[in-house]
Amino acid sequence: MAALSNGDWYSPIQFWRNGPAPGSFYNFPGKLSITDSHLAQRSQAPITTGTSVLGITFDGGVAIAADILGSYGSLARFRDCPRVMKVNDNIILGAGGDYADFQYLKDVIEQKILEEECLDDGFSLKPRALHCWLTRVMYNRRSKLDPFWNNFIVGGMQDDEPFLGTVDKLGTAYLDRHIATGYGAYIALPLMREEAEKKPNMTEKDAHKLLVKCLQVLYYRDARSFPKFQLATLTRDGVRVEGPLNVEQNWEVAHLVRGYL
Repeated sequence: MAALSNGDWYSPIQFWRNGPAPGSFYNFPGKLSITDSHLAQRSQAPITTGTSVLGITFDGGVAIAADILGSYGSLARFRDCPRVMKVNDNIILGAGGDYADFQYLKDVIEQKILEEECLDDGFSLKPRALHCWLTRVMYNRRSKLDPFWNNFIVGGMQDDEPFLGTVDKLGTAYLDRHIATGYGAYIALPLMREEAEKKPNMTEKDAHKLLVKCLQVLYYRDARSFPKFQLATLTRDGVRVEGPLNVEQNWEVAHLVRGYL
């Protein structure tokens, strides 16, 4: 046996010499950590959070939008927290939920892209691959009762077709032509579905107009929303991240609002 080529039945050689410990495969990001369970801590709630993320596909591309507010509980504390990023030339990513967890995973993803570019083998990460990887990472951490408190939207072009998928903190994932996370799943998603039924082959301009309309409605209705946002667009021509842009607002009817008796 190969395992006994340098040992015998009574003193076999070390298992998987110079390789990773088997348990490290189940401990993201791959480092085996042995700690006293009595001293282990688990995050029980997100701290600084971002609200809804919106994503939509159109004819020849995909777009993702999110505001730039980081809320400390109900306090609009940090007003320059970008939550939309370019991953590579064919992937864009948007994140809601805990901003620190997003920053951590953002660093990990950027390191993966850097290592991939160093290989220089002509291959690049695809949106389906990143979406699948995120499902494994999120499910791995929630299985340890220490989840990343995030909802992600992954958009991109694969096989010359638009791709849009989402992953939540439990690892639950699905694909769709239009996706909204957070409060937007209740307020913005019905508007997006209605417009998609009217215009099944939506243009880039139509998609942008719809996303801005949804962000405007969310700003009026969502107390954790903000009038400045980022808009990422990916087409066959490349990636474009715009912002911060401003939501148009009109509060002329505010004086008509009265409290309930």
